[in-house]
Amino acid sequence: MIRDPEVALLAALAGSLEPDYVGEKERAMWAGSPFYWIKSRSSRQIGAIGEALASGWAASKGFDVQRPLSSEHDRLIAGLKVEIKYSSLWTDTEVYKFQQLRDQDYEYALLLGVSPFDAQAWFVPKAELSYNRPPALVPQHAGAAGRDTRWLSFRASTPPEWLLPYGGRLSDVARLIDEAAGSNGR
Repeated sequence: MIRDPEVALLAALAGSLEPDYVGEKERAMWAGSPFYWIKSRSSRQIGAIGEALASGWAASKGFDVQRPLSSEHDRLIAGLKVEIKYSSLWTDTEVYKFQQLRDQDYEYALLLGVSPFDAQAWFVPKAELSYNRPPALVPQHAGAAGRDTRWLSFRASTPPEWLLPYGGRLSDVARLIDEAAGSNGR
């Protein structure tokens, strides 16, 4: 409860501004979602939360999850160097945008996409992320000439065809991690 009348005035002003920044569609779409609070965090915090969610999920599936060997990947999952990328559903377009896909020292990218009441995931070999695959996978900086950083953007309901073998559901990702760890003698 706010007691200071000046703070109460400020809170009322903030409430009157909210419709200019949070649309009815977003409010309705995310109402009651256990993931909505994540959307209000800073980009850096959202990335850390995504890493924690993916790591916690992998550990709950029985995979050994360890700290990274370097800053070139986010976690070791079942002995594999994994880069974790998180996206929540963009309300107006119903698109996932996985950003900052860089050419670093990892073997797989675990892409975790969260909707208000669902989640999708993909476990993608790094090599598959090195190609330009317009319109979904394109350089993030410096236009078509950009090489160091890519982003992957697609409608949640229609992932690009090339991505389909790498998951879609969390259960698919668990199987893919298990297969990848087993094929590498881990």
